Amino acid sequence: MIESLIAWILRAIPFGTIIMYGAMGEILTEKSGNLNLGVPGIMYLGGFAGFASSYYYEKLVPDPNGAVCVTLAIVCCLAASMLGGLIYSFLTITLRANQNVTGLALTIFGKGFANFFGAYILNGQSYTAAPLANSMFAHKIFPFADKAGVLGKTVFGYGFMVYAAIIMAIVMGIILSKTRVGLNLRAVGENPATADADAVSVNKYKYLATCIGAGISGLGGMYYVLDYNQGIWATTGQIEALGWLAVALVIFTTWKPVNAIWGAYLFGMFYWLYQFLPDIMGWKVASYVTDLIQMVPYVVTIIVLIVVSLRKKKENQPPESLGLSYFREDR
Repeated sequence: MIESLIAWILRAIPFGTIIMYGAMGEILTEKSGNLNLGVPGIMYLGGFAGFASSYYYEKLVPDPNGAVCVTLAIVCCLAASMLGGLIYSFLTITLRANQNVTGLALTIFGKGFANFFGAYILNGQSYTAAPLANSMFAHKIFPFADKAGVLGKTVFGYGFMVYAAIIMAIVMGIILSKTRVGLNLRAVGENPATADADAVSVNKYKYLATCIGAGISGLGGMYYVLDYNQGIWATTGQIEALGWLAVALVIFTTWKPVNAIWGAYLFGMFYWLYQFLPDIMGWKVASYVTDLIQMVPYVVTIIVLIVVSLRKKKENQPPESLGLSYFREDR
């Protein structure tokens, strides 16, 4: 039972980290008033760019360096995913296209682009891997983890991206709630006309928040491929599913980055409940029951959305101008 519980946690934490990156990026984007439903596509772009750069670096360089491999993967991931955010920003902020339609189109584009060029890299093979990148991303940064018992395995036994996500969520929460930049960003998301009248550059904040948010979401796709999926390019569509789960997590956390930490891990526990609950409880579970158990994160999100809507607390509501284009001439 203890072994199954430990295995459950070890599976849930990395899984939660993937959707935490996606959710943090979307929280930042939505705080500016932009509803980007292209998170799954952006995670695809980030995952593919990180993998492709690592793969070709390891393939073409005779003696590849691990630190260079990691740096190259992160830089390419950020560049590709932020480019996706820039495309979305140009269409919705400058051209004022419908945000919902643009986001869904970006999801389709990102998935199609990544799978098309991913198939080129596979070149008929069943899978292609970047082993050096995987070893670097999966490397445990705390050397005492394996010797510290259950606590060491479940708390300190992960790669640097897990702890980077936690730090990023805390820093983002502080910036949004305690700084002038965060106040301006929240003002743009709540009432862009008022922010504009107060000499806040609405378009600049929207562009920066959307592009930076896309970059953060893309890190989730890269982490999935190079760590969670053992450095193997994914062709199963799992990244898209995780992207939509990240969007659901944004609602679950009530648009608060710090809540994404425990919320993401809770989602991870719920998601893998079907695999470990029978071992922990000693039950025999039918296949259709496992499908129902996998619905738990989404059901919990719906319940949270209903409760938040009924309580009507301002701090738990989405930005007032979320999903709406800003027309300065109407101010």
